[in-house]
Amino acid sequence: MRHARLLITIGLIVLAGTLAAAERAPVVHTATVDGIIHPVSSEFMRSVIARADADHAALVVFTLRTPGGLLDSTRDIINAIIAAKTPVAVFVGPSGNRAASAGFLITIAADVAAMSPGTHIGAAHPVAGNGEKVDDVMAKKMTSDTAAYARTLATQRGRNVELVEKGVTESRSFTEREASTASPPLVDVIAADVADLIRKLDGRTVRRFDGSTVTLKLTNATIHAAKMTLPQQILSAIAHPQIAYLLLTLGTLGLTIELWSPGAVAPGVVGGICLLLAFFALQVLPVSYAGVLLILLGFALLVLEVKIVSHGLLGAGGIVSLLFGSLMLIDSPLPEMQIGLRLILPLTLTLAAILLFLVRLGVRAQAQPAVTGESGMLHTFAQALTAIEPGGRGRVSTRGEIWAATSPETVRAGDRVEVTAVDGLVLTVKRL
Repeated sequence: MRHARLLITIGLIVLAGTLAAAERAPVVHTATVDGIIHPVSSEFMRSVIARADADHAALVVFTLRTPGGLLDSTRDIINAIIAAKTPVAVFVGPSGNRAASAGFLITIAADVAAMSPGTHIGAAHPVAGNGEKVDDVMAKKMTSDTAAYARTLATQRGRNVELVEKGVTESRSFTEREASTASPPLVDVIAADVADLIRKLDGRTVRRFDGSTVTLKLTNATIHAAKMTLPQQILSAIAHPQIAYLLLTLGTLGLTIELWSPGAVAPGVVGGICLLLAFFALQVLPVSYAGVLLILLGFALLVLEVKIVSHGLLGAGGIVSLLFGSLMLIDSPLPEMQIGLRLILPLTLTLAAILLFLVRLGVRAQAQPAVTGESGMLHTFAQALTAIEPGGRGRVSTRGEIWAATSPETVRAGDRVEVTAVDGLVLTVKRL
C-alpha cells in the first residue's frame, strides 16, 4: 500500500512537470543583420539558428537590412534556414530600409517573409565578386544559375516565381505593397516591427521547405535577442568599404616608412597588420584591382618626386593617381558601397604631405657631411704637435687623437691646420 502511494505521488509529480513544460511560454530568438552579406554575417546567422534549435525555440526572426553581398555566403545562410528545425522568419525593416541582391534571395528562402511599410526588396542580378567586368557568355551563365536557384526557392516556398526571376534577370525591385499584393505574393506579412510581426504570426500555420507544416504558438513569447560576439563585430566592421580603404592606405604608408628607416619596427608591424586586415575586407568587397594599382603607383610617384628632379610633375602625378585610385577602388553602383569624397580628399592630401615630408627628411639627412670614417676626417681642424717640413712627416692632434701627418708646406709646432686628405693612418694637412 505504501509503495502504491509512492508510485502515485511520483506519477503526479511527473505529470505536473510535463504539464508545466507544455504550458511554458514559447521562446523566440531574434537577431539583426545590418550590412553586407559576407562570411562573418553568415557565421552569425547560422549560429543564431543553431542556438534556437538547441533551445527548442518556437521561431527565429532576422531583421534584415542589406545592400547585398557574396553569393557563397548567401547560399550558406539559405542552407542553414532550409535545414533548421526552428521556423525562420526574415523581416525587412524598419521603414526606409531594404534587402537587395543577396538579401532578396534570403528573404525569399525564409519560412516567413515579412516587410515593414516603406521598404523594398529585389535587384538580385549577379555581378563578379572582385568588381571586374565579365564577358557576355560568363554573365549569362551567372545570371542563369542564380535565376534557377531563385526559382527553386520561390517554387518550394509557394512564392511568385515570375517576379522572383525578374528580380534576378532584370534587376527588378518591389515595394512592400507590390510584394504582398502579387499573386501569388512574394512576402507573407506586412508588420510595423518585430513585436507586431510576432503578434500577427501567432496561430499561423507555416509551410516548411520539406512540405511539412507547423502552427506557430507565440502567445506571451519570451524574446531572446542575439548579438554578434566582439570578434564578429570587429571583423564585420572591417568589411566596410571606408574601413577597408583606411586600412589599405595606412598599411601601405606604414610599410613605406619601414623601408625608408629599417629597424623602426613599429611602422612595419602596424602596416603589415593593417594590410592583412585590408586584404580580408577586399576579399569580401567588389574591388577594382585597377584602383589598387593606382593607389600603389601614387605612393611610388610621391617617393620618386624627391629622388628625381621633375619640378613637381611626379608629385602631382602621385596625388592624382592616389585620388583616382581611391575613387575606383570599390566597383559597385550601390551608394552604401561607395567611398565618399569627404574621406578621400582629406586622406589623400594628408598622405601626400606626410610622404613628401618624410622623404625630404631622408634626402636632407643624406646630404649632410659624414662625421665618421675617412670622409668624416676631411676638412676637420687639428693642431701641429711637431714641426712638419714640406714632404716630411710630423704629428698633429685632432678629435682627442694623435695622428701622423704630412704637408706640402712648412708647418710649425703649435700651428692650426686643416685636414685635406687621408691616406691610411697619415693625414695631409695645410696651415689655416
